[in-house]
Amino acid sequence: MIDHISIGVSSLKKAKEFYDAALKPLGYACVFTVDIPGQGVVAHGYGEADKPSFWIGKPEKLDKKANKKGGTHVAFVAKSRKAIDAFYKAAIKAGAKDNGAPGLRPHYHPTYYGAFAYDPDGNKIEACSHHPE
Repeated sequence: MIDHISIGVSSLKKAKEFYDAALKPLGYACVFTVDIPGQGVVAHGYGEADKPSFWIGKPEKLDKKANKKGGTHVAFVAKSRKAIDAFYKAAIKAGAKDNGAPGLRPHYHPTYYGAFAYDPDGNKIEACSHHPE
């Protein structure tokens, strides 16, 4: 239903390094970079093959105060619980702050498994699976 999601980041270089590490365990990589003549690189798109569906970019305005309270929330699809565990470890190692270690979240539904973190700009990121293993 959603074609893509974009979030603004305070440092495109640092955010790319972070998301390269955090999304690798989920099988996602930077598949597109927007380089505008006269402006330089303004965004990176992540996904599979040639379909970016998650974008990081230079925002028109970054509201650090709002993001300190949670900012944007993006949930990435994971193919397995093991991938979710690896996502969480990679995100924390790359500079994320904990917002919920990997585990079942039966208050969402009986087989919901997820891990939650805040990226370096305060955006809430999650990897989740809805399937039993």
